[in-house]
Amino acid sequence: MLRMAKTSAGSATAAFQCTVCGWRTSKWAGRCGECQEWGTVEQTGAPVLPRAGLVPAGPGQVSTPAVPIGQVDATAAGPKPTGLGELDRVLGGGLVPGAVILLAGEPGVGKSTLLLEACAQAANSGPVLYVTAEESAGQVRLRADRVGAIHPSLFLAAETGVAALLGHVEAVRPGLLIVDSVQTVAAPEVEGVPGGVTQVRAVAAALTAVAKERMMTTVLVGHVTKDGAIAGPRALEHLVDVVLYFEGERHSQLRIVRAVKNRYGPTDEIGCFDLGEYGLIGLPDPSGLFLSQRVEPVPGTCVTVALEGRRALVAEVQALTGYNPAELPRRVTSGLDAARLGMLVAVLKRRTRLKLAKHDVYAATVGGVKLSEPAVDLAMALAIASTTANLSIPGDVVAFGEVGLAGEVRRVPGLARRIAEASRLGFKRAIVPAASGALPPAGEADPAEQTEPMEIREVANVTAAIAGSLGDCALDD
Repeated sequence: MLRMAKTSAGSATAAFQCTVCGWRTSKWAGRCGECQEWGTVEQTGAPVLPRAGLVPAGPGQVSTPAVPIGQVDATAAGPKPTGLGELDRVLGGGLVPGAVILLAGEPGVGKSTLLLEACAQAANSGPVLYVTAEESAGQVRLRADRVGAIHPSLFLAAETGVAALLGHVEAVRPGLLIVDSVQTVAAPEVEGVPGGVTQVRAVAAALTAVAKERMMTTVLVGHVTKDGAIAGPRALEHLVDVVLYFEGERHSQLRIVRAVKNRYGPTDEIGCFDLGEYGLIGLPDPSGLFLSQRVEPVPGTCVTVALEGRRALVAEVQALTGYNPAELPRRVTSGLDAARLGMLVAVLKRRTRLKLAKHDVYAATVGGVKLSEPAVDLAMALAIASTTANLSIPGDVVAFGEVGLAGEVRRVPGLARRIAEASRLGFKRAIVPAASGALPPAGEADPAEQTEPMEIREVANVTAAIAGSLGDCALDD
């Protein structure tokens, strides 16, 4: 027996809802009570749901009996490779049956191209349904011809209604469903415009329910806002199992798939692709893309090794300083954390003899890669010191370590993998934090990857690091 809670007559009045997180209230508010955003609460016209819903009075009938966890069959829940090695790396092995994946990225970054290539590979194992709600079927066919994604088991439909979409699912019975995009699919029986909070939540909930019922892998393409966040309610990210970001500069061919949520695999892996005229090509060894092709070293550059999951990426950090008599000199970054750059400039001004008080500081990475881990601090500091002193760091030197406010250089994880990757690419010397160990621990690095031992120099503070890479003259007044 179910009991319905009593509601007042005022609870059925027009409701107000936050367009960011979906928080609802019976009164207008200038600030959302959930996400604390200003100016996002709008009237929806839908009645406010009662605070207390249906409460079961007793135990109900179970769908399946509980069994010991050791007797649960997990073979059907294993991932199936997509045929794209870099995408499988991010997903944790491949597509899991019944999983709902949200792929978000800026317009034109290559989301549809990536999914078409994955569909063509997955169609070898069974029917695949690609539903486009933004383009016509002919437009998608032209793209598929260009990237070679034509397969007899790949079905294509152009629909904007969720009921018609589910009708195609019933007719095709695919093992993989692609919806491009979830913000343009509408549910007529739900109030609101397509792409609104209520509509997106209803469509995503319906597709998630069908995916779990049929054990059908579902990929939802999502739009992003100008701030880079996924458009629509935050609840959309909670409904799905995996959230992927497809990133890349508009003027660069490098594309990166990054997992920020994954119930079936790691969330710190990235997949690298090269976007060309005929589609995306996986880059299992992308380190060379993040280095400048120069014969002689140039002041203001330093090479570091960053970790993205288990992958070590050798990348170059560049810096440039210029005199500015203004009270507030500029601090500009591209691909680096602006807050950490400001901190490093303050540390260099206080803990070393570098004159940076009246200088603009610009710092950037090469190749469009984004480096956010603290291990990049030491390379940024050395690049700034190099351009300020107009001295070049030798081209065979790499540096990595976290710089503290006291000027100390702290240890970073994955020392062995960083040194092995740098040695594989031909670097001879490494500047690392003190007490890291002169050699990588036994068994942690692959001996076949290290062609010859590197010269390791351990430094305790940023002053010693500058002296070790540029010489003591870099710190002279």
